[in-house]
Amino acid sequence: MNYQFITIEGNIGAGKTTLAHLLSKHFNARLILEEFADNPFLPKFYENPGQFAFPLELFFMAERYKQLKELLQQKDMFQSVTVSDYLFTKCLLFAKVNLPDDEFRLYQRIFEIIHQQLVQPDILIYLHAPINKLQDNIRKRNRIYEQKIPDEYLFNIQEKYTHYIKEHPIKTLFVDSSNADFLGNEKQLQVIINALDKEYKNGQHFIALPD
Repeated sequence: MNYQFITIEGNIGAGKTTLAHLLSKHFNARLILEEFADNPFLPKFYENPGQFAFPLELFFMAERYKQLKELLQQKDMFQSVTVSDYLFTKCLLFAKVNLPDDEFRLYQRIFEIIHQQLVQPDILIYLHAPINKLQDNIRKRNRIYEQKIPDEYLFNIQEKYTHYIKEHPIKTLFVDSSNADFLGNEKQLQVIINALDKEYKNGQHFIALPD
């Protein structure tokens, strides 16, 4: 295995957690999943973004840092590979969308202090899906507080992700997940597994999934 720390990212509803579960099972890897349900500000944020965006993002950053720091420092002789369904930098990307400029500048200062203390992934798998696909997935998983997320919000998040990937030379498998069904289509999962068996230069490497 060429990569010891694999991170999966994408917009809300892109299928990150599903793919993370499948890859961790295939590679017998440690699995790091974002514990979003523990954030008490999340339902409140969707009801009143202006009031609850800052505590929401601070809570997420603190929890992600704690989780990554603890798990990545642990040595596991039986599991040499780690798969995560989030990139710590997503803290900054979501904050950029959700916070006013003055709060974002403060948040960014805290982020930069914390970020340099974490191990960075060896490779990033980015799942890119159109907004209508994301909305379909959001409806199917039926989290009540997510059901009124506007298309514009998802589009803004998507733009932050794609801009970050273009500007930062992290090794990235950019996956067109418009027709993704990793649970129901073994061929699609195998394409990702095969892609992880190759060496890449820094930058984007586009992956197409079969129907």
